[in-house]
Amino acid sequence: MIKKHIPNTLTLANLSCGCIGIVACTQGNLPVAAYMVWLAALFDFLDGFVARLLKVSSPIGKELDSLADMVTFGVLPSFILFQMLAAITQTLLPYLAFVLALLSALRLAKFNIDTRQTTGFIGMPTPAAAFFVSGLVFWSNSTYLNVTNLSLISILLALLLVVPLPMLALKFKNYSLKDNIFRYMVVIVSTVLLFVLGKKSFPWIITSYLALSLISLATNKQKTSSN
Repeated sequence: MIKKHIPNTLTLANLSCGCIGIVACTQGNLPVAAYMVWLAALFDFLDGFVARLLKVSSPIGKELDSLADMVTFGVLPSFILFQMLAAITQTLLPYLAFVLALLSALRLAKFNIDTRQTTGFIGMPTPAAAFFVSGLVFWSNSTYLNVTNLSLISILLALLLVVPLPMLALKFKNYSLKDNIFRYMVVIVSTVLLFVLGKKSFPWIITSYLALSLISLATNKQKTSSN
């Protein structure tokens, strides 16, 4: 009886991280907000893993997961971008950051009813956008993170969430190199970048993930047309 509540408890832990991260943002503590994104991602992985392990997945768990993800991977990264923009401009441009939260909600709502996304993603998953933003926190002294670039990042990440393009998911039907070459490349490239750049690696990791997804899509289209 107790075990059926374990996955939902982990999902609520994910949501708690999002709430703590938002509070950290309002206090100007962006590194803590970034850490909350990462900790939430761990809980987000564990709730699904534990649900499958214990065979206790349920419709309410799926809905609760999306609600938690909306806060942690939609609202929280928007707050991070807002604070980063507000620190360098007194205009209304920081509010542009919340476009990411709006399209995160749309993306999560579509995901719950889209049967095409069982083995892959259509559009970029919300955790990827959140990881990208969390990594920007540790590049805060970079001259490249100006008002223009941060505004463009807010819009581009938001659009990538809903763009109708297939993207890779680390879901393995088997472990064949031939069938999963691009998934393995995502893992290898991400590991190398994380080792070399540490906390600053996440924008580059997500950029490489997007690039490999597009290459995988082009390769699959070429195979289909040749057949």
